[in-house]
Amino acid sequence: MSNVGIVIVSHSPKIAEGAADMVRQMVGDVVPLAWSGGDVDGGLGTNVAGILEAIETAWSPAGVAILVDLGGAETNSEMAVEMLPEDRRARVLVCNAPVVEGAVIAATESSGGSSLAAVKRSAEEFYA
Repeated sequence: MSNVGIVIVSHSPKIAEGAADMVRQMVGDVVPLAWSGGDVDGGLGTNVAGILEAIETAWSPAGVAILVDLGGAETNSEMAVEMLPEDRRARVLVCNAPVVEGAVIAATESSGGSSLAAVKRSAEEFYA
């Protein structure tokens, strides 16, 4: 059985990497994890290609939950999902949750073997 993968997308590479580091320290290697941060030139922003690469890195047959920091990250994440092969699109969800807290909660839920829907719901409940 595989665990849901987690992708962290931030406009800041340092925030994305730091959040991923926190998740890794909390749950270890049982959850597929990747991050994407910054624009293609390394400045603030996000980029679809980087998000696609992160989705591929964190890919799991159980699906992938994406945590984002701001609206542009959400928009680019949704574009990345639309670019995935059709058989994978339904197994990648963007969560409406705080990027750091949501990622930790999502990864913790995933580490227990929960479904993609349960991982998304847990991350989003924190935001409510």
